[in-house]
Amino acid sequence: MTTIEDANYSLSKILDSGSKKNLIELAWIKNVRVILPRIIITLSLPSFANSQRERIVKEIRNILLEFEDVNDVQIEIDNELSQSNSTSENNVPELQPIKGIKHIIAISSGKGGVGKSTIAVNIACSLAKLGLKTGLLDADIYGPNTPSMLGVTEENPTVTDGIGNDQRLIPINKYGISLVSMGFLIEEGQPVIWRGPMLNSIIKQFLYQVKWNDLDFLVIDLPPGTGDAQISLSQSVPITGAIVVTTPQKVSLQDARRGLAMFKQLGVPLLGVVENMSVFIPPDMPNKKYEIFGNGGGKILAAENNLPLLAQIPIEIALVNESNKGVPISISEPDKESSIKFKELAQLIKKQFFN
Repeated sequence: MTTIEDANYSLSKILDSGSKKNLIELAWIKNVRVILPRIIITLSLPSFANSQRERIVKEIRNILLEFEDVNDVQIEIDNELSQSNSTSENNVPELQPIKGIKHIIAISSGKGGVGKSTIAVNIACSLAKLGLKTGLLDADIYGPNTPSMLGVTEENPTVTDGIGNDQRLIPINKYGISLVSMGFLIEEGQPVIWRGPMLNSIIKQFLYQVKWNDLDFLVIDLPPGTGDAQISLSQSVPITGAIVVTTPQKVSLQDARRGLAMFKQLGVPLLGVVENMSVFIPPDMPNKKYEIFGNGGGKILAAENNLPLLAQIPIEIALVNESNKGVPISISEPDKESSIKFKELAQLIKKQFFN
């Protein structure tokens, strides 16, 4: 399997036509990300080397496509020259902490429709109920649902005084959490068609140009899959731990495995697996539980990766209805089984980082 080291070694064969030094040595290539079958890199040429760009891009594509398990090469152009102290020996950018934030928890899933945003919202609310200062960043750029789930779609965030980069977005506060979402910045139903540098830019603004104040936890609701947004975020900030959400269906494991593999390749610590929709609990028969989506998916995924199965969240009608009203079930109905599971999950997270 092709690794970052393999890619760097091959790329070191490409030379600057003037100095005859290779591109790795010159730090003109940075942020090498191997997410098979794709390799993504950032090409950072000084102005005097722009005349070589076309040749260098062609050589990069040709040399990386020689790997048998690579069929796609994505090259992001950065016109600012990389400084030698901005990368590590393995050509991975240094992570930049967010001032005032103690821990960053990423909520991820390999595919959409598994309830990832519901999990993220209720974890954030449950952490806040435990007395922890909590923020929620809706980084699901293509499907920002958290404003609806928290009942704040009509609110408009404000900005601090200042000009340009000195300004800071002020989060919306609801149920004890501070929320920032792309949903506040686009009209309802408006598609977001972004790739590469534009996507990375908005994510970094959401991380570093927000007045988060002091937080114990920042919960980040990632987009599903293993694309640019996940990679950019994972290589921007020091994520304390990632939680992967799956369903009991074994067919959903294929996508979840890719998400886990991405975090491992990027060196992101994994906290464990959450199985959503584990059983259905009828409102008129609370003692009955039906495995309408099968069983075993979460346990299999956790066991394969030597991770804990952190929680199994049931489906309850109240969970769906309250979410549609803009009130997370962990707030509206704390005695429901799903609320209890979210509380236990929040307690696990708190115990791990605040003994």
